[in-house]
Amino acid sequence: MSNLDQRATGRNSRQRLPNRRAAENFDIEVAGLHYVCTVGRFADGQVAEVFLQSHKPGSSIDANARDAAVAASLCIQFGCPLNVLRRALLRDPHGRASTPLGAALDLIGEKGAPP
Repeated sequence: MSNLDQRATGRNSRQRLPNRRAAENFDIEVAGLHYVCTVGRFADGQVAEVFLQSHKPGSSIDANARDAAVAASLCIQFGCPLNVLRRALLRDPHGRASTPLGAALDLIGEKGAPP
């Protein structure tokens, strides 16, 4: 990792997750499409990873949701606070999340856990 990368993240390395960890699943709907979100946590209960899967496996919608969740998980593991990530994502004019990742992180962040 370059010095610039280290300054940007504030952390020199990714926080390692245990091989076995609890996970929580919940359903969300965004723009009429259904998704399943899985949330993994660090031992202290903080969010460590997010996975998304659409009801249309193999579709571009599914691929985009999965990739967004992997990228978000890496951000979190390198030290990005969940609320910073939430605020960076797309919103509609009413402030509601416009993407499945945003909707999932809003539910997690506002309630501390899935509904």
